[in-house]
Amino acid sequence: MNLFRISADLAHAVAIVILLLKIWKTRSCEGISGRSQVLFAVVFFTRYLDLFTSFYSLYNTVMKIFFLAGSIGTVYLMWVKFKATYDRNNDSFRIEFLVIPSLIFALIINHEFMFMEVMWTFSIYLEAVAIMPQLFMLSRTGNAETITAHYLFALGSYRFLYIFNWVYRYYTESFFDPIAVVAGIVQTVLYADFFYLYITRVIQSNRPFEMSA
Repeated sequence: MNLFRISADLAHAVAIVILLLKIWKTRSCEGISGRSQVLFAVVFFTRYLDLFTSFYSLYNTVMKIFFLAGSIGTVYLMWVKFKATYDRNNDSFRIEFLVIPSLIFALIINHEFMFMEVMWTFSIYLEAVAIMPQLFMLSRTGNAETITAHYLFALGSYRFLYIFNWVYRYYTESFFDPIAVVAGIVQTVLYADFFYLYITRVIQSNRPFEMSA
């Protein structure tokens, strides 16, 4: 455990809390991709299959439960409780184009060809691209509420901080996981344009966040 990983996990947790509060307080899921949220729920479910079979630490267990509960709660709010506010027309990214390749890669490129290991690898690949429906939705609508932009920035910060965690572990523990690192870099790159727009438009000018179509 190191400061970079803790900071990354906290950024991830903050992103989920921001999203849940946004939906609950506004009673609306406008501007949020339900498809991305379903993908994140799948990511957590397949990654944490070992939750009730292996115990690593209290911190590890609590964070797993939080991420699972948060993702399931978000999906419930979007697809059940506030489904009337969900913009299905603009949230039209074909998620099978993300799920199927991720599963194929997991079956081919993994650390060990065992069910739990393949599922963990699948979750890593899928998480790298799970945000694409959300970014696609933003490109179609052209703008997002500032609170939604904060959620995306916190989510991107989580993955960016994990890169520092991997660098730290490499130099202090000689630990290097090419699957996680490459997938994490791909995910960070997907956020690059959003980060630039967020910093220049939301932070510096306090203007409504907009993305070019």
